[in-house]
Amino acid sequence: MGFKSDIEIAQEATLKDIREIGKKLGLSEDDLELYGKYKAKVDYNLLKRETGKKAKLILVTAINPTPAGEGKTTTTIGVADALSKIGKNVLVALREPSLGPVFGVKGGAAGGGYAQVVPMEDINLHFTGDFHAIGAANNLLAAMLDNHIYQGNALGIDTRKITWRRAMDMNDRQLRFITDGLGGSTNGVPREDGFDITVASEVMAVFCLASDIIDLKERLGRIIVAYTRDSKPITAKDLNAHGAMAALLKDALKPNLVQTLEGTPAFIHGGPFANIAHGCNSVTATKMAMHFADYVVTEAGFGADLGAEKFLDIKCRMAGLEPNAVVIVATVRALKYNGGVPKADLGNENLEALEKGLPNLLKHVENITKVFGLPAVVAINRFPLDTEAELELVRTKCKELGVNVALSEVWAKGGEGGVELANEVLRLIESGEKNFQFCYDVNMSIKDKIKAIATKVYGADGVNFTAAAEKEIKTLTDLGFDKTPICMAKTQYSLTDDQTKLGRPTGFTITVRQVKISAGAGFVVALTGEIMTMPGLPKVPSAEKIDVDAAGKIAGLF
Repeated sequence: MGFKSDIEIAQEATLKDIREIGKKLGLSEDDLELYGKYKAKVDYNLLKRETGKKAKLILVTAINPTPAGEGKTTTTIGVADALSKIGKNVLVALREPSLGPVFGVKGGAAGGGYAQVVPMEDINLHFTGDFHAIGAANNLLAAMLDNHIYQGNALGIDTRKITWRRAMDMNDRQLRFITDGLGGSTNGVPREDGFDITVASEVMAVFCLASDIIDLKERLGRIIVAYTRDSKPITAKDLNAHGAMAALLKDALKPNLVQTLEGTPAFIHGGPFANIAHGCNSVTATKMAMHFADYVVTEAGFGADLGAEKFLDIKCRMAGLEPNAVVIVATVRALKYNGGVPKADLGNENLEALEKGLPNLLKHVENITKVFGLPAVVAINRFPLDTEAELELVRTKCKELGVNVALSEVWAKGGEGGVELANEVLRLIESGEKNFQFCYDVNMSIKDKIKAIATKVYGADGVNFTAAAEKEIKTLTDLGFDKTPICMAKTQYSLTDDQTKLGRPTGFTITVRQVKISAGAGFVVALTGEIMTMPGLPKVPSAEKIDVDAAGKIAGLF
């Protein structure tokens, strides 16, 4: 049998009618808003319906990503299918893919092999239009801000202190820094401006952290878009934009129900990047999943230093959630890459390089078990060329930290390949030691919270703050924004703010170059290194391989 791409596997699958998937959750056809036969939105007001469920929450995270791939989403879906296979009532909760990575360097984000959510083409391309609604709400606010200035600027906005940028869900480096409002007074006020990718927008973060439509509207109203000449913040509420923005997001706020290849129900909703924003699916979707299932498997973006830290310190803190077990995904290949092996040579056994790269995994294990006090299992996403000696070395090193290793073969075998992992997760839920704590006290100063993340989670010796960051921290503290969680914007490829430093670096400091408030989301963003809020396309974008035929069948999508 020849190799099949993810999209070929997905297109060969026989999908169940989404109404049948809804029935597994106790949902009637009237509870679903159908988007064709295989997608539906579910009204968040169903959270008010008593189900008696007390679901167990399973978080899937990973080591720092490498070009070798880790398969975190694939593992998340596979362990949910495995739990379903052994008779558990389970629901998987994932983020929606952004068109930026889909057409850029990463490809699709619906899992892979025989552990996918479907219909994968729809999920990867537009889906139910949530991201377009988020982008429209973002840009409505931008338009109303500039119109207010054009129409007389009654609020006294300083056009040099505008912080709100437009957004689009595409990688486009040309739009990072632009000058607009040109062409005379009837075309606005000339100023330096720029675009962010939609998934980095504060509207996305607000959308994912809101508990209902009223909370969403209030959070949108708190978004700071600019400052006056005397440094008074101007909000979306000041511009009377928050009501219209919430109206644009009314339907998007309802989680999207789809299915895995094996018919396990899946909520896919929201999608902030974890290297820029907080990197988790919506609070609404997670809470609804826990409302209708006994076990919920969810993931946080990139490595545990980014996605898991933010999931635990931001999302869990705000939503009152607490995971019962954590899965940390790694591959032997990725660990050898961390040990200095070029991508082309990762198929060769190399115990020396593996041992050199293993500390990266062990740091993430320590973060979950010691910093956050949660029970964890390491899932080795197995590749055909992994040798028994290499797998045994990983087991031995993890055992020294009191953590078991389970092989995951869900890419090749679906749920059947995740049963070992699912059983270990169940064991952890029942008997694992859990002393959950946050990385920092939210009432600490902004600088102390940043230092806590950098030293405890990244392993840094300390933090350097640029003069600009120091000034911004003082301003935010004076404005009363110092008692909020911290959202670190940092490269995903390293525990440091330098993406070239692999493994588990020591003797480094983190440099914070800019600090800004996301008042609607309810957190302070600390930007480190060269992190960009508008990515660019690679030399050969994935978009070059994507096509559609006369019958409307899509090819080349991962």
